[in-house]
Amino acid sequence: MSAAPPASERRSWLKDINPTVFFGTAIFIVAISIWASVDTENAEGVIGAVVGWVSTNLGWYYFLIVTAVVVFVLYVSVTKIGATKLGPDHSKPEFSMFTWASMLFAAGIGIDLMFFSVSEPISQYLAPPQGDGGTVEAARQALVWTLFHYGITGWALYALMGLALGYFAYRHNLPLSIRSALYPIFGKRINGKLGDVVDIAAMLGTVFGIATSLGIGVVQLNYGFTYMFGWAEGLPVQIGLIVAAVAMATISVVSGVKKGIRRLSELNVILAIALMLFVLVTGPTNFLFDGIVQNVGDFVSRFPALTLDTMAYDRPDDWMNAWTLFFWAWWVAWAPFVGLFLARISRGRTIRQFVVGVMVVPFAFILLWISIFGNGALDIVMGGNAAFGETAMNLPERAFYSMLDQYPLAPVSAAIATFTGLLFYVTSADSGALVMAKFTSRPGPHDHDGAKWLRIFWAVATGVLTLAMLSVGGITTLQNATIVMGLPLSVLLVFIMLGVFKALRLERTRAESFTASIPLMMGGRGGAGAERGRSWRQRLARMMSFPGQKQTARYVTTVVEPALREVAQELAERGADAELRSSPVESCGIPQVELTVHLAPERDFQYQVYPVSYPAPSYTMRDSDVADDYFTLEVFSVEGSHGYDVAGFTKEQLIADVLDQYERHLTFLHLNRKAPGQSVIVEDPPAHADWEADFANDEEK
Repeated sequence: MSAAPPASERRSWLKDINPTVFFGTAIFIVAISIWASVDTENAEGVIGAVVGWVSTNLGWYYFLIVTAVVVFVLYVSVTKIGATKLGPDHSKPEFSMFTWASMLFAAGIGIDLMFFSVSEPISQYLAPPQGDGGTVEAARQALVWTLFHYGITGWALYALMGLALGYFAYRHNLPLSIRSALYPIFGKRINGKLGDVVDIAAMLGTVFGIATSLGIGVVQLNYGFTYMFGWAEGLPVQIGLIVAAVAMATISVVSGVKKGIRRLSELNVILAIALMLFVLVTGPTNFLFDGIVQNVGDFVSRFPALTLDTMAYDRPDDWMNAWTLFFWAWWVAWAPFVGLFLARISRGRTIRQFVVGVMVVPFAFILLWISIFGNGALDIVMGGNAAFGETAMNLPERAFYSMLDQYPLAPVSAAIATFTGLLFYVTSADSGALVMAKFTSRPGPHDHDGAKWLRIFWAVATGVLTLAMLSVGGITTLQNATIVMGLPLSVLLVFIMLGVFKALRLERTRAESFTASIPLMMGGRGGAGAERGRSWRQRLARMMSFPGQKQTARYVTTVVEPALREVAQELAERGADAELRSSPVESCGIPQVELTVHLAPERDFQYQVYPVSYPAPSYTMRDSDVADDYFTLEVFSVEGSHGYDVAGFTKEQLIADVLDQYERHLTFLHLNRKAPGQSVIVEDPPAHADWEADFANDEEK
């Protein structure tokens, strides 16, 4: 008989997870699932009672929070700090705009868009919250309400969470986790129980938000198969669909972001566009184009009033719970999940690019989708088909297919719609599993998506919770549970805005220090002054020089290191706490040299000269034995590369450049003097990442 494996091996899987967050979330989900399955009536009653209390007492709070988020993200995007990158200053986007937009759209909006794009316009037209139904004004307002619920407000929530996570993770090397966004407020305490509580709250909101979307999706897909093949509607078929979708999501999430999730997202968007164009071409084309234009105008003109319209004087509570409050809570619940996923795929984009992209690109598609399908559905009802209207309002899972049934090639379009819906379902499930694995993993590299077994676990757990909540009371109970779970997350949004504001205020001060500095030595900034100190022959020789490994290493040893050592010694003699470090870069053997002036409790000054390799351009005049790669010596600070090369500077020119950068840093601290000790975002800044690897990745792109 073989001996049992040692305890350390048996427990090795624990090294992959944060036990508190993983077990805390898993236990809660299992408990809710068992409660909903065993005592269905009690679960439905309790959840309904809590939702009633939230709606009556805190409806105004939801409106206020989401409006504040819209204002905040727009503010940070239009000001100077919008130029700050989600990553070092030299970083570049990892994905193309189409791929990026496809992934953020497929993750941020699921099959529920197909569900509500037909059913909500019809419901708002026939039973509006205020005024008479079935009128022209009700039709205009119906599309505005639908666009409002799926529009800018929700994507602003995603943008806030995504920029917070991306900024602190990629610019300050904190874990890609919700807790990192609270670092400016709570400091190192986020690494303890406080951070665990924050991540558990984010996990619970995420899993219930995704379960709601998947529950809606599986009910609609169930009817899709009923429409095409005559399958029965009910839990048995829904169980089979959940199992199949979870299996597909598991395969996709195990393959990772760059393969499965990326390809499915792109295919998803392409099929959705094809379906939309089919309805546009085969339907009342002129009316649909007129509707798109008018919907844009109506939405733009009415959005400011709607965003704070709590209907205080004639409040339709049931309508508010079923629509606006549900959607706001749903968006809030999805915000950690989608925000982390967006941050995961958005390294290298500026805050302005990120916010504008997240708020405009998906919404432009949503506006077209809802206008085409919503107006197409309204045209059918206003044309006299009352039965279709009743179906769309009372059996919303049938609305989309019932509409396609009014168009030619219904069996083909229904099959495409079912497959598109299945992709929507899978891309939401696999993205959610990946993010939840990230939430419950121990801190690690930002591009590490959690252990494969962990991703599989959360894909399955989400499917189980979806099934449990469907067994309680269907979609209504899922909606109610989302409203409840979104409440603690909405409080978290306030702290995230405060943390981001505090950090970005320092970024703004740092940017102002570049323009507020006194004129620097030698008449220029960032290496330009040193260039002006050269003769034209020296400048030309430098421009045509492409130094190899040996030449670059010799220059670092004979010029860079002695120059920075002299500065460090002079600073030390004047009482500064200066430190000089030099070490060879493993990939090329060339030393990197870093001068640090410790200025606690303020932010330290860092001047690092780091070798970066590039392929030699084809136009260079060089001998055949010259290496294919050449090296630059680029200046880095905590924020990344300053974008210029100091190779070839004389010792005096290099010292002048160090003093230029030091003067800027002191100006930054001077401008920040009203908040002493607050120039530090991360108390113990981590060692620099492999800058050369960053540049190599950029070159590959």
